[in-house]
Amino acid sequence: MKVVETAGVVDVRGTAAGLPDAWSSHLLGRVGGAGVKVLRMDGRAGEPESHDTAEALLVLDGTLRLAVEDTEVEVRAGELYVVAAGVRHAVRPGSRGTLVIIEQLPPPPGPGH
Repeated sequence: MKVVETAGVVDVRGTAAGLPDAWSSHLLGRVGGAGVKVLRMDGRAGEPESHDTAEALLVLDGTLRLAVEDTEVEVRAGELYVVAAGVRHAVRPGSRGTLVIIEQLPPPPGPGH
């Protein structure tokens, strides 16, 4: 599986299907300072987390169930949810399908690293 740094077509669903483990994301490419990742959801819940920057969660197929602070959110296929920076959130049981995550990444290492 490759990371696209320039223009190119990426088989997002095929990449997700080929991942060895659910909830193990793969970086598809970079757009400016953001990374575009894909993963498979398999119904398991996740631990609560928060990030220093916002992240966008795009469900390609299936459903993502989230606990966002004190609110339950359901994101369906074709829908996008943006989690603001610093907001505590957790994946709830029953989340299944293909998820694309768009988030700020650290800069790639320079030459010689």
